[in-house]
Amino acid sequence: MSKFIPKPYKKEPITIRMSSEKIEQIDRLSAEFNLSRSAFINQCIDYAMEHMSPPNQKDSKE
Repeated sequence: MSKFIPKPYKKEPITIRMSSEKIEQIDRLSAEFNLSRSAFINQCIDYAMEHMSPPNQKDSKE
């Protein structure tokens, strides 16, 4: 049997305020993807940040 080796936790807890409706939607979607609420929100933020335009760049759709 392999030994348990504790590792430092690389994420920090934060608090944000959201509407109840948004939390319900997040909970529903995270359950559909079999993810925790935190993991789902982190993946959504990662995706949004990877796909956003630089602040001074105009979107071609505008």
